[in-house]
Amino acid sequence: MNHLQLIIKREYLNKVRNKSFIIMTFLSPLIMVLIFTLVAYLSQLNNEAVTTINILDESGLFTNSFKDSESVNYTTLENISINEAKLATETSEAYGLLYIPKAPVLDNLSESITFYSEGSPSISMMRSIENKIEGRVNVLKLEESGIDAKQIEELRINIDAKIETFKGKKTSKLGAGLKLIFGGIAGYLLFMFIIIYGNMIMRSVIEEKTSRIIEIIISSVKPIKLLLGKIFGTTLAGVTQFAVWIVIIMFLSTAISSIFGIDPSAIQSQPQEILGETSNSQQIIKDVLVEINNLPISNLIIMFIFFFIGGYLLYSSLYAAIGAAVDNETDTQQFMLPILMPLILGIYVGFFTVMDNPHGIVSQVFSYIPLTSPVVMLMRIPFGVPLWQQILSLVILFATFMGTVWFASKIYRVGILMYGKKASYREIIKWLKY
Repeated sequence: MNHLQLIIKREYLNKVRNKSFIIMTFLSPLIMVLIFTLVAYLSQLNNEAVTTINILDESGLFTNSFKDSESVNYTTLENISINEAKLATETSEAYGLLYIPKAPVLDNLSESITFYSEGSPSISMMRSIENKIEGRVNVLKLEESGIDAKQIEELRINIDAKIETFKGKKTSKLGAGLKLIFGGIAGYLLFMFIIIYGNMIMRSVIEEKTSRIIEIIISSVKPIKLLLGKIFGTTLAGVTQFAVWIVIIMFLSTAISSIFGIDPSAIQSQPQEILGETSNSQQIIKDVLVEINNLPISNLIIMFIFFFIGGYLLYSSLYAAIGAAVDNETDTQQFMLPILMPLILGIYVGFFTVMDNPHGIVSQVFSYIPLTSPVVMLMRIPFGVPLWQQILSLVILFATFMGTVWFASKIYRVGILMYGKKASYREIIKWLKY
């Protein structure tokens, strides 16, 4: 085992002392934080900007339907033609012009209303305007039919079903969305890290092979120990880099938020208007924080580390075998697809099945298959996966890694000494029989 420890130490130190590794360790989180800060700053500016919309209502039915909000001001144009209104809006700083012509029949009104703007208006903006018009038209239609619209509104009952587990833990539809987001981010990050660090070990094997230094090392070390040493050493380097990233990102995020006064909550997927006029943004933020607090964050972080290590160990052995089978990085392309396909499949299965049914048969099966479990299981964990299922998935993952190492070492021990010949799948199958 002394040789294995020396190889692990050598691989680890070679990685962490590499200039590019050091630069990316500190530069990557800085870039991520700066991008996040820039998006938050631009979103904050966008939220503070006030949009002006001119309204030419020739029908006179929507006089009190459009009320100013924090982000939108409505200006009513009177005693003016449509062409004059379009010209006035185009030459002013207004966002657009909403034209509502006279309509003898309410049913035909929807076909006549037009919104004029310089470019294509946002979906949320149009949805907000349409909601206001639909609300007013529906009231007018009820009154036209001799029905008291206010009484109908008073009789209307809105259903907001509560969501609660059998153990009494409360959640909500908002919580389900946040679980999907957190799980998706964790799964996608793992997908990216496996590819990044897998390529790292593959390039390392190719470099040692082309420099012929591997011939000296292999004379005193068994190929399987050399393979395990490279895998474990690179894994430790990856974990170290990831830990440094977390510390730097947390520090920079806190520092930038306090120094520049940028509020990360300014990043919103949809403007407040699309949530409805009665929505309380402060209450929404409070609900989001409560749901985040209810998420199994500690479980997700711990399992992310374990599945990162297990998934990386599994795939790195395959990457190392590919590196040993070729003489340059260009020749690796023919072998990359069979490795990348399970990871890509895991991403698609995670997003399209976990989103619909996180505890369905498809989600569960793929969370146990070793080549997809690191991604799919991480996406399921926020939805409440029993601990025994997580442990079983990890046991299968690490057991498969041991089998894959044996498989990869047989390719590795032959491939690292093969030069000047492009390996094929048929050739690799022959190596397995040696």
